[in-house]
Amino acid sequence: MASTIEDIVAQMPDAGLLLSDEPEMESSLHYQQLALLVSTLEYHWREREDFFIGANLTVYYTLEQLRHRQFRGPDFFLVTGVSRAPRKSWVVWAEGGHYPELIIELLSLSTASVDREEKKTLYQDIFRTPEYFWFSPEDGEFAGFRRDGWVYRPIPVDDEGRRHSQVLGLSLGPVAGQLRYFEGDALLPTPAEAARAEGERAEAERERAENEHQRAEALAARLRTLGVDPDVDQG
Repeated sequence: MASTIEDIVAQMPDAGLLLSDEPEMESSLHYQQLALLVSTLEYHWREREDFFIGANLTVYYTLEQLRHRQFRGPDFFLVTGVSRAPRKSWVVWAEGGHYPELIIELLSLSTASVDREEKKTLYQDIFRTPEYFWFSPEDGEFAGFRRDGWVYRPIPVDDEGRRHSQVLGLSLGPVAGQLRYFEGDALLPTPAEAARAEGERAEAERERAENEHQRAEALAARLRTLGVDPDVDQG
């Protein structure tokens, strides 16, 4: 007798028992790139509570995958319409059937062929992830694909070397050897960059106020030399 959906679901392991089982990042370049992608988007969406970012986190999606351990999780993935609560892994059947909506793989010598071929096919045909990007922190190779019907089509690159993500509502492009987000032509800051810019704005405002005070003091001194008391209402 064919198994029902209820039978299949009943066989699925409890989500809390499925821990992420990902290898370490290939290098400090890969780790820094992943941290940049995560921290920048989380900062940009800091007022939102309806998304989850997976960083080097296993995605569990079928019993068959569990038995054969065919694929590991993406380096970076995004799911929207879910809570930001921490997860030990991403378990599709425990998340209402939500698969990643955007995936970014960081190429390395040991993973590049898998990322370009097997994983691309997996994300296209099984996950049906709308957008898939890859980037190499080592040599800057950058590609992006958007699902069109049943297949991925290349996302065109603009004059600045960026590709637009409809999922994010942002563009992705290389800057100084790192993949960064853009809103229009504006580079999205990391939390550290935003804090530094805020500190610079605060210092500029302090200097402006100090200069204004000095000008007011100089004017008052000038008025006093003319026999006018600036502290007395001349009306």
